[in-house]
Amino acid sequence: MSGKDPPRLARGDALFLDFDGTLAEIGPDPDAITLPAGAAALLDGLAAALGEAVAVISGRGLADLAGRVPAGLWRIGAHGLEVAPPGAAPGPPPPPPPEAVLRPLREAARRPGVRLEIKGPVVALHYRAAPSAGAACLAAAEAARAAVPDLVVQPGKMVVEVKPAAASKGRALARMMRMAPFAGRRPVAIGDDATDEDAMAAAMALGGIGVKVGEGPSRAGFRLADPARLRAWLAAQLAALRAGPPPAPAGD
Repeated sequence: MSGKDPPRLARGDALFLDFDGTLAEIGPDPDAITLPAGAAALLDGLAAALGEAVAVISGRGLADLAGRVPAGLWRIGAHGLEVAPPGAAPGPPPPPPPEAVLRPLREAARRPGVRLEIKGPVVALHYRAAPSAGAACLAAAEAARAAVPDLVVQPGKMVVEVKPAAASKGRALARMMRMAPFAGRRPVAIGDDATDEDAMAAAMALGGIGVKVGEGPSRAGFRLADPARLRAWLAAQLAALRAGPPPAPAGD
């Protein structure tokens, strides 16, 4: 994949952004991660410039995500299973998986530094505080997946999730692109982790672009070094959108 910066945003674009590791830096405690100063105003400005076609799409539950990003954005939680339009409060979360799924995950979470998060039907074992527990967490996730049909295991950065097969950021992006205000726009998907690759692939299949944040392999055609670089790029895009389209070449 290319390491070059993404192209300039246009007013006809639709922007899909991951949260953890993309808009905000990853830390040892997922509950402590917030947008840096100024980022909320930046996102609100982009939503206004792009006709509200800006969505934050996350593996976090919708209620959790809604407490971390501006209410003026589309908020998509649980890998696409929950959606709130601008200004809407999150509804009640979907029910959690059965105890047969949770049992091996609860056992793994007894290890020091491992944390179990239940976000409706999506469950995650976080081991940022215990990197050596990664193999045990993955084994527990595989045992949980085998407990009932139609579940998949999704490894990520110091986390492994067990989720319904229908929970996919790529499916969520494709679905949103059939709705106002996204329909007819060029999708721009930006993320840092394995789950974001599905969103990037969906965006590119629809004629849009994918942007990888950070290191590692990716199918995206563009890359930004880290969340701080992404926020700087977004700020530059907002300034350019507010300034208007670039001048036409001489002779046109």
